[in-house]
Amino acid sequence: MKEDYSRILNEQGSQLKNKLAELWRQNSVRGTLFLHSLYIFLGLVITLFFLRDQNDFIVFMKAGEIFLTKPNELYNQEYYLWDFRYFPVVAILFIPFYLLGFDWGFIIFNLMSLILNVLICILIYKLILLVRNPDQETDTKRPLLYSCFYLMGVPHVFNYVLGQFNIPFIFVILLSLYLFLKKKGLKWEFVAGLLIGISIILKPIALTLVPFILIIHLDLKRKKLNINYSKSIVRLMGVIVPNMFNILLFILYPQMFNGFMETNFTGSTPIRINFSFSVTKLILNFCYIADIPFNQLTILFVVGVIFAGIAFFTYIIGDENEYKIIYGFTFGILIQLLVFYDSWDHHLLNLTPLLILIIFNLPRHSKLAAPYFKKGFFFLNFFDLLFMSFWFLTAPYFPFNYYSTVFLIIIFIGTCKCSMSLNSVLNLREKEGIK
Repeated sequence: MKEDYSRILNEQGSQLKNKLAELWRQNSVRGTLFLHSLYIFLGLVITLFFLRDQNDFIVFMKAGEIFLTKPNELYNQEYYLWDFRYFPVVAILFIPFYLLGFDWGFIIFNLMSLILNVLICILIYKLILLVRNPDQETDTKRPLLYSCFYLMGVPHVFNYVLGQFNIPFIFVILLSLYLFLKKKGLKWEFVAGLLIGISIILKPIALTLVPFILIIHLDLKRKKLNINYSKSIVRLMGVIVPNMFNILLFILYPQMFNGFMETNFTGSTPIRINFSFSVTKLILNFCYIADIPFNQLTILFVVGVIFAGIAFFTYIIGDENEYKIIYGFTFGILIQLLVFYDSWDHHLLNLTPLLILIIFNLPRHSKLAAPYFKKGFFFLNFFDLLFMSFWFLTAPYFPFNYYSTVFLIIIFIGTCKCSMSLNSVLNLREKEGIK
């Protein structure tokens, strides 16, 4: 028995070694590892030596300290460099990093992000093979290349420098998507919903994903609304369970809830001019410089109703398809980026993996892929940070960082088109006469 077990381990070890050697022979893999190593090196050096007092990680550490010493003051923004906008459980997660101190805490946190990034790259590759359209090439070179493109993304530099935790968020939502697509049964529906609940803990704006995990279809021709109650309820239960911890903390410390709402919606922070590329922020910037009276909550609500309303209506009237949830997740992230006050370059990391999946889910020569998704992916993944720098040059007289907004709206339109007629979109070979 021990000999068999040893033999199996040796065989698996040999297979892993051969696989790693095969990957190392790929130029794209070697180039990606070098470039991403440079990203994390720059992140560590820039922050530890030059921006020690100008990063998000120090805010998260401070939140951990305040929760540990005076939890009722968690959302008292006088303690922070920048506003702490997250749920209280996030503060608890950062207590160990606070106890480690800034240097070791920052290094260990970014190394954790690096490990998760590698796992995300593997997950993207597996998802590509799972959702790849039959019209795509059957080899693995292109899926591997696009998986590498994710790690090559320039927003990673911004993420590492700031000590942001987009990476755990991305890992959780992609793992949830993988379970929704791969696994069957209510047990897995609950687990996938549980992961969405965890993503909401990490980033409250992930609430925009929740409507798109509900299995609802509106048949306009028959004027009939179909709802899969069992799966939808199980998914929602999964979402609710981890967030009970936040609800409990808000009950125990009522001042926390008031502070959370003021910081995120009604306070003075949202009206400040900055380089956020959300539609809401662009409107607020315009009203501010044009001296037009405004209410930031009203603008947020109107923009949110427009984009979320169009997205959800388009989603529920569209074809029922096993890959539909990819487009639902994409809608959820797009709503976050286009609607909420603050949308930064590092937030684009939440969207680019989904764009990769859509590029492979569509036929190879789809007329929708290039104009709506490929161009958007390459701009957001490689060029957005460059164009964001233009804002600092034009801000005194033109404070609008609209470059990414344009591509996000184009992607939004493309996602609407795909979602409405998904079955025909995914079978363009007949429709377009591709031979």
